[in-house]
Amino acid sequence: MKIYGLVGASGTGKSYKASNLANERGISYIIDDGLLIKGSKVIAGTSAKKEATMIAAVRRALFMAEEHASSVRESIIKAKPDSILILGTSVNMVRRIVDNLQLPRIDEIIRIEDIATDEDIETARVTRREEGKHVIPVPTLEIRKDFSGYFLHPLRILRFTEKGRKIEALEKTVMRPTYSYMGKFYIADLALESIAIHNAYRSHGVYKVNKATSISHVGGVVINIEIVVSYGYRIHDIMEEIQINVSNDIVDLTGINVLQVNVLTKNIVVGKQ
Repeated sequence: MKIYGLVGASGTGKSYKASNLANERGISYIIDDGLLIKGSKVIAGTSAKKEATMIAAVRRALFMAEEHASSVRESIIKAKPDSILILGTSVNMVRRIVDNLQLPRIDEIIRIEDIATDEDIETARVTRREEGKHVIPVPTLEIRKDFSGYFLHPLRILRFTEKGRKIEALEKTVMRPTYSYMGKFYIADLALESIAIHNAYRSHGVYKVNKATSISHVGGVVINIEIVVSYGYRIHDIMEEIQINVSNDIVDLTGINVLQVNVLTKNIVVGKQ
């Protein structure tokens, strides 16, 4: 197993560049901020970006908790990768990750300055400093359940050959970690229920929305909606439209992952619109 390190100061664009570097070098796995990643999938680990403080995030990224390190170590042993790219803010950080995960010695250290222009690095620094944005090198759909309540934005990148032929579309995720905020924010159940009711009334054929409830679970929320429909409309179509609209709007407006939208048609009203 070959071990590569990608080293650069915080906010210089390592996570943004990691996927391309791995593809170019034929490196199969990436370790970044507490996660073990293969291609577009998170294989094991817990993201340091979920931690509430910078100190806790650093400890998570270094795999200092034995339970965290053990789960990732076992996944590596099971996968038997030919190579791993480890991201770190310094050579010492990469070495500490190697030690904590009991990996072989480092074969090569690659610095962010070797694969990114000065302009790229400065742009990444400004984005981190002024907007607090971080990149996770996996698609948004892959991590949404683990980052319910965080504001995530997909970042799609098209890669081309020298002749201009499209060969691949990569997706990364842009987010703002908890520890980059001054204080905390909360979204009440009433706000989610109000979004659900608003979207239910948008569907043609809904005569009345009796109630909407929000139930929090690990990884997201379940929304329950009870409606009354007007006679003459396809009930199944109305309920499916409500499910789609409610789910999309809650995710877009709040960042909270929606596990289910359950719609119950309680009654049908004849002769009223």
